[in-house]
Amino acid sequence: MSIALRKTVGKAGAAALVGAISSTSALASTGGFVDLVKNVSPAVVFVEVTGSTDKIADKESSFNDPRFEEFMKRFGDQFERKGPQTPRRGLGSGFIISEDGLIVTNHHVIEGAAEVTIKLEDGSKYDAQIIGSDPLTDIALLDIEGADLPTVSFGSSDDLEVGEEVIAVGSPFGLGGTVTSGIISAKSRNINSGPFDDFLQTDAAINRGNSGGPLFNLEGEVVGVNTAIFSPSSGSVGIGFSVPSDLVTDIVADLKDDGEIERSWLGVQIKPVGEDVAHVLGLTAGDGVMIEQVVKDSPAEAAGLQSGDVIMSFAGKDVTELRDLTRGVARETAGTTAEIEVFRGGKELTLEVTLAKREEKAA
Repeated sequence: MSIALRKTVGKAGAAALVGAISSTSALASTGGFVDLVKNVSPAVVFVEVTGSTDKIADKESSFNDPRFEEFMKRFGDQFERKGPQTPRRGLGSGFIISEDGLIVTNHHVIEGAAEVTIKLEDGSKYDAQIIGSDPLTDIALLDIEGADLPTVSFGSSDDLEVGEEVIAVGSPFGLGGTVTSGIISAKSRNINSGPFDDFLQTDAAINRGNSGGPLFNLEGEVVGVNTAIFSPSSGSVGIGFSVPSDLVTDIVADLKDDGEIERSWLGVQIKPVGEDVAHVLGLTAGDGVMIEQVVKDSPAEAAGLQSGDVIMSFAGKDVTELRDLTRGVARETAGTTAEIEVFRGGKELTLEVTLAKREEKAA
């Protein structure tokens, strides 16, 4: 302890402070995440993908998209190219959720795969089949033939608090079984990667190869699937993003059913309500989203929605930004009838809309 510190706190205070520091150090050295890591690591897997060279070109071009260069990098694959005809090799992570071999990873890890190989912590290898994947949420479900495999279970991402400790386990740069720790830095992040952005942000170090790996709470439950990082250099700078578990469980259940994701469709093109428009309409900026166009022969047209309507709520939930409506519609099953509240001509109206199956159309 420095002389300056002794002068500041006095002898008695210095002794107490040294004791506190010693106790804390002892606790850190004997505690930490040791037991947690031992429990969950066997269920975290290394994912190796081989595919065709044309997929390399497609993938590399997506990394060169200016939107990704300026804001985020997908980090699931490392590519090896030795010649124009060499198959690509991609590396990522995943985790086992059933004893008979269901595995969750990222869509971008296995996209375009000809073969997928899974390696467990004990060194055993399995050929995997792709049950299905969803590019809009970047979640994929794989299957290997096994029995009594180690598993992990999902926890609730909604229950997480900002500042709560978490750990990430995966295979950054192919280094399987790598563990990093941090906190939940923020929730419900929109990183402009798609209509269903609702990411957890963490400062647990995650890098290329961590894609598809789990983010755990201190109970050893999966609360997120590590998916993207913000980085000017493609390396970790302490800003990583994970798909929240409450969304992942819905996607996995849908994929497990028939390998496909069925989403509903409303049939509108929408935009935010800016301050000027809100002032003219007598609304507060951020209240609702405005319909720019109603698609012909759509559920929205059948329900009586019109261009210029401001959608205030959908299915009983307030709409304050574009993704509120997009995600709200997507959560409902095709054929469901939902109430939609709109502001039109200075009045609030409640309409009923029967949703159709989404075919890669607008909200």
